[in-house]
Amino acid sequence: MQKELTIILGPTGVGKTDYSIDLALEYGSPIINCDSRQIYMEMDIGTASPTAEQLERVRHYFIHTHSVTQYYTAGLYELEAMALLEELFKTHDRLVMVGGSGMYIDALCNGLDDFPPADMTLRNALMERLADEGIESLRNELRVLDRASYDTIDIANPQRVVRALEVTLQTGRKFSDWKSAPKKVRPFAIKKIGINRDRDELYGRINRRVDLMMEQGLLKEVEGLVQYKNLPALKTVGYREIFDYFDGKHSLETAVELIKRNSRHYAKKQLTYWGRDREIQWLMF
Repeated sequence: MQKELTIILGPTGVGKTDYSIDLALEYGSPIINCDSRQIYMEMDIGTASPTAEQLERVRHYFIHTHSVTQYYTAGLYELEAMALLEELFKTHDRLVMVGGSGMYIDALCNGLDDFPPADMTLRNALMERLADEGIESLRNELRVLDRASYDTIDIANPQRVVRALEVTLQTGRKFSDWKSAPKKVRPFAIKKIGINRDRDELYGRINRRVDLMMEQGLLKEVEGLVQYKNLPALKTVGYREIFDYFDGKHSLETAVELIKRNSRHYAKKQLTYWGRDREIQWLMF
């Protein structure tokens, strides 16, 4: 029997965690998390991480395992997740992975090119520019140097922009050119299940979840992360809006509404991203 990895994916707020737990219990499998924000130990409420009760029901990997001070990438996730899968498949025939990070899922399924080792001097310089000049300056440079990457990566994500610029400047070869290698062959079968809901229902769930985050103490969580607000991990929905509130750019009420709006936009972007993947079996809840 060939080993099989089942990946549960879908937009934010759709209910991936509950579905994956039920499936993992059926398979007798732990859950491998594939979310680019839930890996950070300092980010809990704002990332809608599994609750303590959910974590008790099923063993989870890649939940709160890294610090926001660590520069983490999809390439690093590929290496760490593949090593974990190799170990887990020694005692399991079927495993469950869940997440909403398209690039991380693609890295695990298809592999990334063998980029050169990071040039930390260059990376630190780009991070300083990000803090001093803002993301728009780096976006403009990427647009000039590598228009293909500018048009295809998530340019709202500072970490993606910095990484694309870093590789391009370091190697003299466009980041987009590095991403043209053939798909890597994995030693296990991969099954992708996408879950979705009616748009109005999905958006209602997202809005209610943001309200629940505020009740659970999101404001206090973000307040404790102010010293890290310029790090890439914190340039994300649910955190940047409250940082702006702390900076006096808008009211708390407006910050909450912006989190809801930006979360809905993110869900739409996730669905658009996966719309090109014909391997996904979609389920409507």
